[in-house]
Amino acid sequence: MTDPTPTVTRNEDASRYEIHVGDKLAGFAEYKTRPDGRILFTHTETEKEFRGQGLADILASEALSDAAREGATIVPLCPFIAKYLSENEVAGAVIDWPRSSQAQDSASPGESPA
Repeated sequence: MTDPTPTVTRNEDASRYEIHVGDKLAGFAEYKTRPDGRILFTHTETEKEFRGQGLADILASEALSDAAREGATIVPLCPFIAKYLSENEVAGAVIDWPRSSQAQDSASPGESPA
């Protein structure tokens, strides 16, 4: 039996992108949209049982690609999303890097999103 392929969907009601493995929620990337066309990524989290499998990278890639396709300006307030963007190319992405005073570490101390 093979493991189910992860799927990423946008849950607009919860303002987050979600990654599922089979029927289980494996993680999410929360965002806030602004009327000026910006999308602020504020927090990324992977459920404990799914950490270390590269799912956070898949989630970030799909979420950021979707935002870029929509023409949104990406504001990476989440440290994981910021790190992903600094290390990976996202086709068509327009990024508004926050000033250090705007950045926020939304993970609990000692918590890693991946």
